Amino acid sequence: MDFSAVGAAAAEALTLASFIGIGGGVLLGYVVGVIPGLSRSVAISIAIPMTFYMSPYIAISFLIGLSKGTAAGSAVSAILLNAPGEASSAATALDGYPMAKQGKPKTALQIGLIASVMGDILATIILIFVAIPFARVALMFGPYEMAAILAFALVFIAGLSGGNIFKGLAAGGLGILLGTVGLDNQTGLPRLTFGYTELMDGMPLIAVAIGTLALSEMFVQSEKLRYERGTMSVALKKDDSDRMTWPIFRRILPTILRGTGVGTFVGALPGLGPSVGSFMSYGMAQKAAKEPERFGKGEPKGIAAAESADNAVIPAALIPLFGLGIPGNVSAALLIGAFAIHGITVGPLLLRDNPELLYSIFAGMILASVIMLALGWFGLMFFAQITRVPPHVVIPVVIFFCLAGMMLQGYGTFGLIILMGFALLGYLMKKYDYSFVTFLVAFIITPMLELNLRQSIILSRGNWEILLGRPIAMFFIACTVLALVTLIIRTFRTDKAAAGAPTSE
Repeated sequence: MDFSAVGAAAAEALTLASFIGIGGGVLLGYVVGVIPGLSRSVAISIAIPMTFYMSPYIAISFLIGLSKGTAAGSAVSAILLNAPGEASSAATALDGYPMAKQGKPKTALQIGLIASVMGDILATIILIFVAIPFARVALMFGPYEMAAILAFALVFIAGLSGGNIFKGLAAGGLGILLGTVGLDNQTGLPRLTFGYTELMDGMPLIAVAIGTLALSEMFVQSEKLRYERGTMSVALKKDDSDRMTWPIFRRILPTILRGTGVGTFVGALPGLGPSVGSFMSYGMAQKAAKEPERFGKGEPKGIAAAESADNAVIPAALIPLFGLGIPGNVSAALLIGAFAIHGITVGPLLLRDNPELLYSIFAGMILASVIMLALGWFGLMFFAQITRVPPHVVIPVVIFFCLAGMMLQGYGTFGLIILMGFALLGYLMKKYDYSFVTFLVAFIITPMLELNLRQSIILSRGNWEILLGRPIAMFFIACTVLALVTLIIRTFRTDKAAAGAPTSE
C-alpha cells in the first residue's frame, strides 16, 4: 500500500471543501430518504448534474455520501410511518413501526442509526482491504478474461434481478441494443443514429438514468397517492426514557456484526441489491434468536439486522466496481456515469492511473459515515417532520429537478424528448415486471463488453482453441453457460408451478 498516498488522501478528506461536499451529500440523501417513494437511485440520478462543477473526488464522494444518507434516512419513514422510503427498508418497518407504536420511536430510530453506521463503516473497511488486491489481480486480466467476466455478470444480473430469465434477457438485450447506438469505435460508421448528430456519441447516459429511474418512478408514485399519514404517523416527543441504552446496544451488537457480514457478501455479488441483503439478514437473525416469536412485534434485533445489512451493501457493491469495472447494483451503475463525466475510467485502471483519487474516495467514505452518525443523532426531530410532506408536493418538485438536470446537460429539446421516452420505457418496465436494473447495467457495460470481445477475436484470429490456455476465461464461460441453463430450468419450473396452482375462482 502506498502510505504517502494514504496520508495525502486523509489530509484531503479533512479539508473544509470535503466537509461541505460530503456533508451536503449525506444531508440531501437523508432528506430524500425520509420521503417515501424516493429511492437512492432516484436521488443519485437527480444529483449527478449537480456534480458537473465539482472536482472528481468531491463529486464521487458527494454521490456516495448521498447514497449512504438515503439508506439511513429511509429507515425514518419506515419506523415512524410504516412506509419505507425504499424497498430495502421494508424489513426495518417489520419491527421498527411496532416499536414506535409502543412509545419507543426515538429508541427505534437510534438503533437503526447505530446499526446503519456500524454496518457502513465495517463494510467500507472491508472494501478498502479487498478492492485494492482485487484490482491488482484484475490488472493482469486480458480481453479474453474481461469479456468472459462481463458476459457472466450480465447473465447473473439478468437472472437475479427480474425473477423470470426470459424477461431478464429481454431487458438485457434492449440495453445491449441501445448501448451500441453511436459511432462504431473501430470503423467510424454511425449505428442506429437515424441521421441525428446528437446520437453520434451514443445515447446520453444521464437521460437514460434519469428517465428510467427518477422520472418513471414519479409516474408510478402519481398512481399511488395513497399514504394515509394522518392515522399512521407516530409523533416523536421529548421523553428521557425513550433512548437507546448500553444494555440494548450490547444485546444488538452480535446481530449488527452478523448483518454486516450478510450485507457485505450480498453487496459484493452483482445484481442482488440491498433488499435481498436486509431481508436475508432479518431472516437469519430471527432463526438465531432464542425467542423468534418476538420478531415482528418491536424486537430491537430485527431493526439492527435489517439496517446493518442494508447499509453494508453500499460499500460492498463497490468491490466489483473498483475491482473489475462491473456495477453491483443501480447506484454503482450510476456512479460509472459520474466517473465518465469527469473523464475517469472506473475499474482496475483506476488503481493504476489515479491511485490518489481511489484512496481519497475511501477516506471520503469514512468521513461520510461519521457525518451520517452526527446528522442522524442530532437531527432526528427535524427529519421526523419531513415525513409529513405530502406526495402531491414532492412529485412535482422531483419532476422539475429531472427536467432541469437534463437541460443542464445541454441537450435542449432533443434531450427532453429522449428523457420522456426513457421515462415511459421505465414506467412500462416497472408495470410489467421487466428488470430495469438489468437493462441499465447492460446498457452501461455494453461498450466495454464489445471492446473486449472484439479485441479477443482479433488477437485469436478466430481460433477458439486459444481459450484452452486461458483457464480464468474458460471458468467464467463455463459459469455463464451453467448460470443460463440453471435459470432457464428454474423459470420453467416456476411457470409450471404457477400454472398448476389453484385459482381463486
